[in-house]
Amino acid sequence: MNEIAIKQIPYGVADFVSVREQNLYYVDKTMFLRELEEQPRNIFFIRPRRFGKSLFISMMRAYYDKSMAGEFDSLFGDLWVGQHPTPLKNHYQVLYLDFSRAGSNMERLEENFNTYCCNRLDNFMDRYGKEYPADKVERLYASRNSTEKFNLLNDMAHDLGHPLYLIVDEYDNFTNIVLDEQGEAVYHAITHADGFYRDTFKLFKGMFERIFLTGVSPVTLDDLTSGFNIGWHLSTNPRFDKMLGFSTEDVRTMFTYYKEVGRLPADCDVEAMIADMKPWYDNYCFAEECLKSDIRVFNCDMVLYYLSHYADRGCPPKQMLDPNTKTDYNKLKRLLQFDKLDGNRKGVLIKIAEEGKIVTELFTSFSARELPNPEIFPSLLFYYGMLTMVGTRGNRLILGIPNNNVRKQYYSYLLEMYQPMSNLRHNELNDYFDNMAFDGHWEEALRYIADAYQKLSSVRDMIEGERNIQGFFLAYLSLNSYYLTAPEVELNHGFCDFFLLPDMTHYQAEHSYILELKYLPKKDFAEKGEAQWQEAVEQIHRYAVAPRVEALRQGTLLHKIIMQFCGWELVRMEEV
Repeated sequence: MNEIAIKQIPYGVADFVSVREQNLYYVDKTMFLRELEEQPRNIFFIRPRRFGKSLFISMMRAYYDKSMAGEFDSLFGDLWVGQHPTPLKNHYQVLYLDFSRAGSNMERLEENFNTYCCNRLDNFMDRYGKEYPADKVERLYASRNSTEKFNLLNDMAHDLGHPLYLIVDEYDNFTNIVLDEQGEAVYHAITHADGFYRDTFKLFKGMFERIFLTGVSPVTLDDLTSGFNIGWHLSTNPRFDKMLGFSTEDVRTMFTYYKEVGRLPADCDVEAMIADMKPWYDNYCFAEECLKSDIRVFNCDMVLYYLSHYADRGCPPKQMLDPNTKTDYNKLKRLLQFDKLDGNRKGVLIKIAEEGKIVTELFTSFSARELPNPEIFPSLLFYYGMLTMVGTRGNRLILGIPNNNVRKQYYSYLLEMYQPMSNLRHNELNDYFDNMAFDGHWEEALRYIADAYQKLSSVRDMIEGERNIQGFFLAYLSLNSYYLTAPEVELNHGFCDFFLLPDMTHYQAEHSYILELKYLPKKDFAEKGEAQWQEAVEQIHRYAVAPRVEALRQGTLLHKIIMQFCGWELVRMEEV
């Protein structure tokens, strides 16, 4: 195939017109436009970061913008909607707002927001001004007050019968920054009563024939729209579960294409690549009804990161986490206000990190003032992509950690909590992990972590207990590059504490491990310690002969290790 004709990998590109005009690969999502048009006219749709929101709304802008009608065939002709156009194609004057660009200078909040809106309305008039009276257009340009500009546009469009479509990206970014940096009082002042942000949203109602709002959280929407209805919440509607992100078939088709055109090695196995990515990037489900299906959603940016690395180097990345997501994690920490978590919410986070799931009600709407409520916290984690739907229990949902990518974020939180207290040296621990993986010398690493746990004398009351010992070990075992640290793996109708699963795609470890951690308070150890040990021996032997183990250990030598704690002290550790 001619090199010029090969589609480029669209990693990091969120502009639809650039994707189409510059011959980048596009995963067709245009079939959802018809679905959206069948919904109420004011739509609210949220997804976690890196799921393709910006590219999707960029596509919407190109489709509905009447000024781009002449480019319809070149942009959409070979896509689904090009073969099945809707009556509303190229029907609107489109106003696009991206509130992540509104500025975050806390001393000039209102001024910066006003300036941003003014600039966007001027841009709108640059595009459509010829359809309005010249004198009124000049009046709009001359005004430096965004409210006046909105009202002028509303009057002109209404008088002339021009239908308007408002598309807002990152609708909550601006207020999330305010909430994080200035606190709830300042946030409340701009989103309630006559706050300038709320006043702007009031202008939208009745002005636009259609509105599409997207972001990552429903918090701001609840505060902005209490008292009147501006949006129809489609985020958990099963018809739109896969509107963003990639399905397995999307990934298979894309990878097969790049293999056929020679961008991937001729001997690469597409199915093996998908299997390699699934534990890291897949398994998102946003609608309860979709739990009945086996089809889940991939994080699309992560897939493109993997594909780009494979195309460039002929092999998968050793680091399955895209380094660019580090900034996402820092943003997430601020949004979740990790440093301000009270005991109850911190307990929720630790429980999820250690057990991998939580049974809860999913709240579709809540205000900023409700965020300290620990019952709300799992819902917030769901919207940020830290949890996904994995099942039901009665009338409640089971929300679980979707994949290893997210699991690493939870482990990072645990590390940040424990490291200032433990002062455990990571380089030394990594040397011990090398010995575990390649030589089968496990005692140094496990004893090193156990000793660090014992030294936390200032917080013994907080961390003592079997579950918290497991959390401490989970945090530090997760630093091991050679294994996927899997807690609570079901084996022979029981759950082992840890299975260190060898990551053979990226490293050729020779040893794998099942770890069983047992804890007793000091007052009970003399009486119950030996019986507990014998119970652990029986359990770990039963786990080791489970049918799944042969596949999980992938040809490595399996070690069965029991660690028994009396209070915070490791008193016995053996391979059995």
